[in-house]
Amino acid sequence: MAIVDREGFAAWVGPHLGTMAVLAARLAGRDDRDDVVQEALTRAWQKREQYDERRGSPRAWLLAIVADRACRTRGRRRRRPIDLVAVPPDAPVFDRDSTDLDLERAIAALPRRMRMAINCVYFAGLSVAETAVLMGVAPGTVKSTLSDARAKLRTTLEEAR
Repeated sequence: MAIVDREGFAAWVGPHLGTMAVLAARLAGRDDRDDVVQEALTRAWQKREQYDERRGSPRAWLLAIVADRACRTRGRRRRRPIDLVAVPPDAPVFDRDSTDLDLERAIAALPRRMRMAINCVYFAGLSVAETAVLMGVAPGTVKSTLSDARAKLRTTLEEAR
C-alpha cells in the first residue's frame, strides 16, 4: 500500500467507517464506539505499510483492528483520541434501546468467538470469508461457529419465554 499522506489514508478508509462504527458499537458498546474507531484508525495509520492485499480486503484488515481495539478498550481507562479521520455523524449506530433485550442478553452470554462471528456477520454485514480473515480462522470454522451460536441463542431464547 502506497498511502503516505493523511488525505490518501482518509480516502482509503472512508468507505469502511460506517462498518467500523457498527462493529465497534457491537463489541465495545455505544458509548465507546467513537473511541474504539479512533484508536483503530490511529493503529491502522501507524501500521499502514503492513497491509497486504493478498491476505484480505482493506475492510477485513480495518475491522480486525477495530475488533482488537474494542477488546482492549473494555474495562480500560479512556485516552484522548487522535483525530486522523473524523467518524461521520451519520455513521450507523446500533441502537440497543430499540432491540430485543432478551436477544442482546443472549448474545452477550455467548462465548467470545461466537459473539465475534455473530456481530461480524449479522450486525456488521461481513461475509463469511471476511469474518474468517478477521478472526484468523478458516471459513468453515466461521460457518460452524455461526451454526453453534444460532443453536445456543435459540435454546437460550426459548428458555427465556
